[in-house]
Amino acid sequence: MDTVEELRGTYFYKGISNLSAGELFFWVFLDAVNDQLGTSDIAAAACIILGQPTRPTRGKFSGATKGTSIASEMARRHLNVELPFRLPTFTNASLRTLKPKFVNNLGAFVGRAVPVLGWIIIASDVATIAYRSTVNYNRIARGGDKIW
Repeated sequence: MDTVEELRGTYFYKGISNLSAGELFFWVFLDAVNDQLGTSDIAAAACIILGQPTRPTRGKFSGATKGTSIASEMARRHLNVELPFRLPTFTNASLRTLKPKFVNNLGAFVGRAVPVLGWIIIASDVATIAYRSTVNYNRIARGGDKIW
């Protein structure tokens, strides 16, 4: 851990002096973001982007999300397997109502799961960054400046 000093009611952190408690938290937060982000976040962004319905399709039922995603096209092409049971999936339209759409095609399931995986990775990163920055800040800050 880097040296942190208290100077006349302010903090000194990584070469930056006269920081208020809020400014200290900001710099600790940026360090947590820097430590957390990596190749998994690039993969998460790719999953989210590839799962967006940007490709045109022929007619769909009313209420369905217009278009299809690259992930869905590829998964359906390479995993065109009909299953004897139905699996729950979410699309942009079904997320608004929080009601899953059920499919029995493995490719459709995988294609719709790709962006969900991306969002799960991003949510995990956000939670980890929030936790680590709060713990590290509380380790540094004096009594009244601590969070919780």
